[in-house]
Amino acid sequence: MKTKNSPPLEPGFITFNDEDSNRSANPEFGQVLAARLSRRSILRGSLGATSAALSGVLLTACSDDNTPAPTPAPAPAPAPAPSPTVTSLSFAAVAKSLEDKVTVPAGYTATILYALGDPLRAATADFKNDGTDTDFENRAGDHHDGMEWFGLSATGAASATSVDRGLLAINHEATTDETRASFFLHANGGTATLPRPAAEVDKELAIHGISVVEVKKTGSSWATVKDSSFNFRVTQNTEVDIAGPLKGNALAITKYSPTGTSTRGTLNNCGTGKTPWGSFLTGEENWAGYFFRVATDDTVRGNDKSVTALKRYGRSQGAASRHGWETGGADDRFLRWNNSKSGVSVDGSDDYRNEMNLQGYIVEFDPYTKTKKGVKRSALGRFAHESAAFGKPVAGQPLAVYMGDDARNEYIYKFVSTAAWADADANPSPDNRLAVGSKYLDQGKLMVAKFNADGTGQWVDLSLTNTTVRDYAAYTFADHADICVNTRLAADAVGATKMDRPEWCSVNPKNGEIYFALTNNSNRRAEPAAGGSQLAPDSANPRVYTDVKGTSSTSTGNPNGHILRIKEGTGGNAATAFTWDIYVFAAEASAASGLVNISNLTSEQDMSSPDGLAFSPATGICWIQTDDGAFTDVTNCMMLAALPGQVGDGAKKTLSYPRSSGGALTVDTYVGKTPGANELKRFLVGPKDCEITGVAETPDGKALFINIQHPGENTKMADIADPTKYTSQWPSNAGYGAGKRPRSATIVITKNDGDVIGR
Repeated sequence: MKTKNSPPLEPGFITFNDEDSNRSANPEFGQVLAARLSRRSILRGSLGATSAALSGVLLTACSDDNTPAPTPAPAPAPAPAPSPTVTSLSFAAVAKSLEDKVTVPAGYTATILYALGDPLRAATADFKNDGTDTDFENRAGDHHDGMEWFGLSATGAASATSVDRGLLAINHEATTDETRASFFLHANGGTATLPRPAAEVDKELAIHGISVVEVKKTGSSWATVKDSSFNFRVTQNTEVDIAGPLKGNALAITKYSPTGTSTRGTLNNCGTGKTPWGSFLTGEENWAGYFFRVATDDTVRGNDKSVTALKRYGRSQGAASRHGWETGGADDRFLRWNNSKSGVSVDGSDDYRNEMNLQGYIVEFDPYTKTKKGVKRSALGRFAHESAAFGKPVAGQPLAVYMGDDARNEYIYKFVSTAAWADADANPSPDNRLAVGSKYLDQGKLMVAKFNADGTGQWVDLSLTNTTVRDYAAYTFADHADICVNTRLAADAVGATKMDRPEWCSVNPKNGEIYFALTNNSNRRAEPAAGGSQLAPDSANPRVYTDVKGTSSTSTGNPNGHILRIKEGTGGNAATAFTWDIYVFAAEASAASGLVNISNLTSEQDMSSPDGLAFSPATGICWIQTDDGAFTDVTNCMMLAALPGQVGDGAKKTLSYPRSSGGALTVDTYVGKTPGANELKRFLVGPKDCEITGVAETPDGKALFINIQHPGENTKMADIADPTKYTSQWPSNAGYGAGKRPRSATIVITKNDGDVIGR
């Protein structure tokens, strides 16, 4: 996820989700295929000569030789997948919109269900929404993000079939801020200077984390259940356990846990996952910017390898933290956000020099049992996690978990469990869900993807048995825990393919193929600057162009993003080879079809920056959600419904870019068939300045839960006292709740005739 706030005003202050720390020398396709690739940036065809003059480049058309993508070796035949209940999208596409409201198709209703500040218990006061509210440990947190449904029977037992009562497990990723202060939370907009007041910091600590809230349908109406015995919050002061290779390791030792077995909180929670045994997974994404290191910390650490690791994860000494939580006071709940080496111990048991090692994981929770602590599953690696998607469980085969690292030029990962799947584990006893999680998620093989220019790829092992990892000159790994903590460095070592910001991933229940949203990448250039982070285009990330927003603003690289998909080869979940293609290139319908709107999207399908991505197991619909800044002069962010085909249903295309020295740079890529009018269309448009994110549904596909994140985020802190200057007043302008400050919220969408969503 990203925000679209203004650039920071303070030197050294790093904006949320603006991390860009991959300086590895991993070969790009531009280097591997040097004989074919040169370096030359292009402009979107519709820009014409004016834009060409700005950047001094031209563009040419691309060719289409109709060569099908290569077919992988056949995998073992999976068990028959359930037939999807939706085979054609029959609703009328929603038009693009700049209105401050949620728009859904005719015949559908969207109802606001659970917004920032809503109380989870009767003893907590109703939300006033004026900045004076407290007790956020018992209220909905902020920036609703990924979300999963967990059914409840009439007796309150876990149910895989319940359609009218259940739990929503909801991520609360972050908060709307402008240079530190979460200004909508505080009466006067908060304190942007240091030190931050303890009361403000405590409120901000509490609105991060997750919610579990019971929801129930009465008649045709859905509502949360206040005072449900299932309701709970996880905040930055909630203790969680460490599991897997990191448990008890030297890298996990802190003043809070000298044994290296626990920590507090789960931070910047973005995408989610639902395990085959019925527990909730949450991904810790842009956590690094919350921490601070003093300007002399490299020297204090003796410029040891921990400095290399900290910089690889975006934490240089002296850089300001996002909120300045470390300045809230002398209590450990504030001091833990300063991960400088300040103590005299050898192992870090008297300070928080290792605290950042404990953030950046997939964390497992039992949503049905609030007394059980969450567990950080370190074997799945540490990076800017988005969602975690499971391959189809097959008895006797290991489980596969697919993940993306959401930062520019980062990687796609896969974890394969050591344990083989047993069908009996799909229905564990109520007290045994996290134990089943330990069985499958604490031991296994962590791998990273390399994409080849011929439409094939490999999953590369990240362990000390791989000599390329073991002998990596830039960083010496002590053990497997070190690899799990510093996964990016291990991926650097093996030359993984740098991607255009991998966001959510999801598995198509019909055929088991894996889809990844690659949201955008401003670092792509056809002529990359030497010595920096810029990359040439490659086959899996093939577009470079300049996009116009309004009449003057431009963004260069791959501003609109694309969705890539993978088909595993022989070995099923344990496969080490795959084939791939690009399902769809996001673009404006009016953009040049040859080099930008390669998928030939129409005005009912066009989009920018795909982010949230989830397949419905009930209907087979792939829901695509956007978090965009490039297209927002034309429309607010949106959600589209898709019925995609399969890898190889399109053709190879060759993109051709002119070279400044003559000749052309050519990039081969593999593109899925053009989506038909009833195979991809816009389903929802959100209010001003929001991101559309999070998707969950009842098992019958008749109730769809969606999150509207940070409406009005471009409001300025100086305008906090004047609601007329808020860029959004949603959801109060839709009749929900007190005050006019915008609030993130969960909505539920139903079809007026009671039928399945999308049909």
